[in-house]
Amino acid sequence: MTAHDRTLTAAAVLAAMMTASATYAGSDRLTVKIGGLDRSGHLPDQAAFCPPASSATKNISPAVKWSAGPNGTRSYALLMVDPDVPQDFSQINKAGTVISTDAARITLHHWVLVDIPTTIRSLSSGVESEGLVPHGKPVGETGHGRRGANVYTSFLASNPEMAGTYGGYDGPCPPVNDERPHDYVVKVFALDVPSLRLTGAFDGPSAEKAMHDHVLAQGEAIATYTLNPRLMGQPSQ
Repeated sequence: MTAHDRTLTAAAVLAAMMTASATYAGSDRLTVKIGGLDRSGHLPDQAAFCPPASSATKNISPAVKWSAGPNGTRSYALLMVDPDVPQDFSQINKAGTVISTDAARITLHHWVLVDIPTTIRSLSSGVESEGLVPHGKPVGETGHGRRGANVYTSFLASNPEMAGTYGGYDGPCPPVNDERPHDYVVKVFALDVPSLRLTGAFDGPSAEKAMHDHVLAQGEAIATYTLNPRLMGQPSQ
């Protein structure tokens, strides 16, 4: 089995990161835009953790920009989640098996960045990942916020060639046999605190919990991605 195949089939490890996406009633709205999408709203192959072999680059974080938060905003947080991971891991990339569009799903985090200064309202392409880094990128302080650990920290924990702490952005790797194109939801939150005081390899659910009482405004943008050859090139639904 190749390293690429192991990356794809390791999705069962994602159970450790299963969580419901947070929503915050009463908060104002931000406008969020993801750069580099095609007319149908698909992420480019270069943004994927495991793109098709035809892609010369992989795991390049997309550009994101958002509108200003309301008065009282003291920092921003950004999360990217995939709410379309099949719940039945035994079916993922299984030969001769098709995962139907109505199969039960769970949510995972692909990007965790908090304590973004209010002077920053955009991230350029590649600023959070310039390629796939075996064993992961570091968590902690950057010039544009504090990185948390994304789901690949758990996803690849049993793979000696790849295991490590995966900080910041690591992109899509949906099952090749999934009939549903996956949504990748980039969420930005305007917060009333300059820091969530999270340390170490905190994850997406920890960030959601920490910001829960501090959200002044939020917004999201959605991109899609699939590795199912039958669906590649088709418009988003």
